[in-house]
Amino acid sequence: MAVIADKPTGIIDGSNRSLMQRLVFPYHADGTPRAPIAFLLGIMVVASVALGLYRWYMESTAFTVGLDYFEPEFQIYWMSWFYGQLAFFAIAGAVGIPYVWFTRPTREDVLAMPARDELGVYVLIFSALGMLSILVPCVLGLWVEADAAWHQVTIRDTDFTPTHIQLFYGLIPAGALGIVIGLLWMHTRMPNYVGRVSIPLVMIAAAPLMIMPNLGYNEWGHTFFYAEELFAAPVHWGFVMLGWGFFAISGFLLECINRILILTKVVKTDEATA
Repeated sequence: MAVIADKPTGIIDGSNRSLMQRLVFPYHADGTPRAPIAFLLGIMVVASVALGLYRWYMESTAFTVGLDYFEPEFQIYWMSWFYGQLAFFAIAGAVGIPYVWFTRPTREDVLAMPARDELGVYVLIFSALGMLSILVPCVLGLWVEADAAWHQVTIRDTDFTPTHIQLFYGLIPAGALGIVIGLLWMHTRMPNYVGRVSIPLVMIAAAPLMIMPNLGYNEWGHTFFYAEELFAAPVHWGFVMLGWGFFAISGFLLECINRILILTKVVKTDEATA
């Protein structure tokens, strides 16, 4: 178990905490952490608008300029999205991952995190999971369903499709990048993860990454030798890794709950002795 230091001054009155800290890690008047509702609602509003515009673009252009990869209009309206997304994720990963790593605190500083602060991080994690439980089904319903419907009503004879550019080259890589950065953050900032590797977290991060090679194989196979679009087709078998990997979320939740049980006992002991 990590070493727990005394709670620093200023947590309850907020005298030494920035506006962002108060938004992301809010506290009740008695100093106990609470869910950052306002912060997460803001993220949901921004994400909903962005996803809505993303979907609107597909609805507006998929059947007009998105039916044939070899048409000049497809290159303008869809491959520009494709290359732009790849460039964005490459830059975000090249900047975000080194930033999290090189700005990490020392092991001693991490292990000295106050119990209330660490508990506040877990409150944030569970609150974020609650937000994602709404956003992820929306993504699955609006894009996975659209991808299935697309293949049922159009002829699949090109390398790329509008639904694949948005789903497999946009939303899934975005999630993969966020998970990888989050995994690195957890292992460099949280006492329960520093100095070890969490197998459930690694499995979660690997899930979207492991389907990327199968995605390339799927595009190539459908273009040149396999026209069948049934989900049970052999070229789709590799995609089950995404679902299997996310089963590891249960293991991550157990890790969090076990740590929260320890932290709550420490906080109660501190309050009793204060």
